[in-house]
Amino acid sequence: MKRFLISGAAALSLTACAQMGGLADRIGLGGRAEVSEAPADPFVPAEAIVTETALAPATAAPPPPPAARTAEALDTTTPEQRAAATAAPAQPTRALGTTVVSLGSPTEPGLWLKTPLVKEEAQGRVTNPANGKSSLVTLLPLDGPATAGSRMSLAALRLIEASLTDLTEVEVALEG
Repeated sequence: MKRFLISGAAALSLTACAQMGGLADRIGLGGRAEVSEAPADPFVPAEAIVTETALAPATAAPPPPPAARTAEALDTTTPEQRAAATAAPAQPTRALGTTVVSLGSPTEPGLWLKTPLVKEEAQGRVTNPANGKSSLVTLLPLDGPATAGSRMSLAALRLIEASLTDLTEVEVALEG
């Protein structure tokens, strides 16, 4: 019985210390200069949230509804966007290389690829060599060596008919 009382008292003490530490940080006594706010979605890190203005208009889409649970509900691209993205490129593309992709955050809307193959945001195209299907995407820089993997949006993976659960090798090119 004593062990439970001691354990309970220790847990309450730690909770109080944590709350006091947060209070000290907020009033400037905790040694940190700034207080960071929690992201709007606690399951998506703040650095992973991509705003619509960061994406090219042809590849941007509104965020999915909070209750979305299926691939269809999470993919908010319009039929017109999907048709434009899968159309053959009007201008020649410049190959950047191949990368292995996995599904990025399904709550980040639009057609995008986060990859270490680019150092700044650019318009690009990804092609699934297994079936030849391609999609226009916004290429977003991702820290890491060029040989590291990449993360692709749910909508783009669906357009190139790649698995949402497996790793897929894709060819990446700059558009235009």
